[in-house]
Amino acid sequence: MSTAIVVGGGIGGLAAALALAGKGWSVQVLERAPEIAEVGSGISLWSNALRALDALGVGDTVRAQGSTEVSAGIRDDRGRWLSRTDVATLRERFGAPVVIHRARLLGILRAALPEGVVRTGISVREVTADGTVAYSSGTSSADLVVGADGIHSVARRAVCGEVTPRYAGYTAWRAIVDIDEPLTEFGETWGRGARFGMAPLADGRVYCFAVYDTPENAPGSLADVRDRFRDWHHPISALLAAADPDTVLHNDIYDLPALSTFTAGRIALLGDAAHAMTPNLGQGGCQALEDAVVLARLADQPDGLVRYDRERRPRTQMIVDRSARVGTIAQLSARPLVALRDTALRLTPMSAQLRSMAKVLDWNC
Repeated sequence: MSTAIVVGGGIGGLAAALALAGKGWSVQVLERAPEIAEVGSGISLWSNALRALDALGVGDTVRAQGSTEVSAGIRDDRGRWLSRTDVATLRERFGAPVVIHRARLLGILRAALPEGVVRTGISVREVTADGTVAYSSGTSSADLVVGADGIHSVARRAVCGEVTPRYAGYTAWRAIVDIDEPLTEFGETWGRGARFGMAPLADGRVYCFAVYDTPENAPGSLADVRDRFRDWHHPISALLAAADPDTVLHNDIYDLPALSTFTAGRIALLGDAAHAMTPNLGQGGCQALEDAVVLARLADQPDGLVRYDRERRPRTQMIVDRSARVGTIAQLSARPLVALRDTALRLTPMSAQLRSMAKVLDWNC
């Protein structure tokens, strides 16, 4: 039986373990955190990710525990619509996206794995191309090592050496909130050098995020965020007022420069370890799920890791670049440029939006 060690127990790592186990591999997941959980954050799963989850056998469970009642569009900070997506056409063309709490998605993936596959509280110190993994409580070897350990990946050092993530120029605050009034309109609001987004969860709560330009590692507080967005349209202030300072997540946004390879020897990188991207297309987790399914399909074939790299690297790096460009446009701050952007959004037909989305969402296993 072929053996695999997955470094990292996030979405990509658990998905890779599930995909490989489904192909008959003996798998161990080594996760640094004492438990696998993430508070304060939701995730959008588009049709490409849902196809990957179907291949993993958990697609219907995810749909049942997520929300598909998602309106789409972009408004300005006064609440005027700049662009509205025809949700019915979107569903017909690609299928309905699902919004789900990240912790719930992680729980679904982990529950589908055999008992004992995931080991928590394990810090990986070094990975070598011969399949050896040195960690806090010992050393193990495997036929395949999957580097799913995020943007600051230890496994990536054995593939590409030291790679410095690129700061995107903006920071993000994310929260899960509960407010009394029902919300019927969701989507994003674009201002000058700042954005706000909101999406419904299946339990009636709202996942929301605030993004704004700032120097790297700049100090900030939830009170600062509330003040920054206080004059934006309803219900943004209400959502921020309901956010719990103890559970809100605050992260500067980074991506990775294009790697020359995702593989070396017995190591294959996936997810943020291979192609960390800005969240502007909602594709970070989606691409990790794609990676997992493709890797499991190819890993035991002749030159499987070479083929994995050849299949996944061009696609994911295209999406990294596209997401960065969207972020540049969304974060414009000069008034004349913002006015041009907003006008362009109003004039862009739905057909053009769908053609652009198809390059990302039309993916099959």
